[in-house]
Amino acid sequence: MNRRRFLAAAGAASTAGLAGCLDALGFGRQSSAYAPPLIEDRPNAVYYPTHVEGMKSFGMATDGPYTCALTYSYPHRFWLVTGTRTNKVTIRSEDSIHVMPVVWHEETGIVPPAANPSVEFALPDGEESVPSVSPWPMISQPMGVHFGDNVAIPRNGDYTATVTVAFGSSKRTGALADAPDSAAFEFEFTYLAERVDTIPYRTLDNAGEHGAVEPHDMAVPTNQLAPEPDLPGTLLASGTSGDAAVPVVAVDDAARFGSRESDSYLAASPRTPYNRFPLPMASVSARATAGGDVVHDGALTATLDPDLGYHYGAPVSETPDSVTISFDAPPQVARHEGYETAFLDMPPVRTN
Repeated sequence: MNRRRFLAAAGAASTAGLAGCLDALGFGRQSSAYAPPLIEDRPNAVYYPTHVEGMKSFGMATDGPYTCALTYSYPHRFWLVTGTRTNKVTIRSEDSIHVMPVVWHEETGIVPPAANPSVEFALPDGEESVPSVSPWPMISQPMGVHFGDNVAIPRNGDYTATVTVAFGSSKRTGALADAPDSAAFEFEFTYLAERVDTIPYRTLDNAGEHGAVEPHDMAVPTNQLAPEPDLPGTLLASGTSGDAAVPVVAVDDAARFGSRESDSYLAASPRTPYNRFPLPMASVSARATAGGDVVHDGALTATLDPDLGYHYGAPVSETPDSVTISFDAPPQVARHEGYETAFLDMPPVRTN
């Protein structure tokens, strides 16, 4: 069902009658015309959201080894994370779209989490200005890792958009090691509010239950990590923390991670359940022993690798036989509905 198709069908009703109808359906103070009210008693885990929306695109652009798709959907509510606390960003009356630039490394298909991305819109005639936005790194069940924010487009017309992205301090290996630290993309497009109205929209009968909707079948990567059996190296641990799956592996090929060839490489790969999306922007540490000797006791470095994807790792002098992974801070990435109650209270994961 199209969200605003319902509103248009109700256009013949009086204002008071329409308001009463919307209130009866739950579109009152706790929600907007774009989002039903949240489920009460949501689990502290991944759950099916109240609704699923489609998406459209303003086009694609490239800059060196990176590609960007400038996608958009209806305005969204989402949650920012500070420490272990969340802060809901509500939909404003002036918001017209939720803009989502998806940037990926073309050769590997990996979507790097960004530091300080920005999107600047401009009308060619210069008559009106559109405030630039700094989309948040975030995750959603249909899209995985991307950047997003709500934005108010003043009117229909032709626009230009400039997307700039800096990829932060994550260590990069393999084909990603020599990729630039930043990228910029230019778009020219026509914005029509009526096109937004045609984006698919459906509510879910199982909202609030444990589970997740399938990723969108779209022409941009969703950054899904490899299943546990397909991860390189030796599986040392396979646990859960805060509803995140946390496989831990030791990889013999430590040289490509900048260590000595004689070393092993310890990697923790926290990911969402069901869809295996990486959980970036966490503070992760490990204590690892081999034969009773401590081979690592400290932080793990956020790293992008073509085989392991986004993970947290460190070289160790030999393959551990006992590991404890601790989350000193949970993933600080913003979340769409269905993820905002998970990945906050994250106890340690230990070898079996």
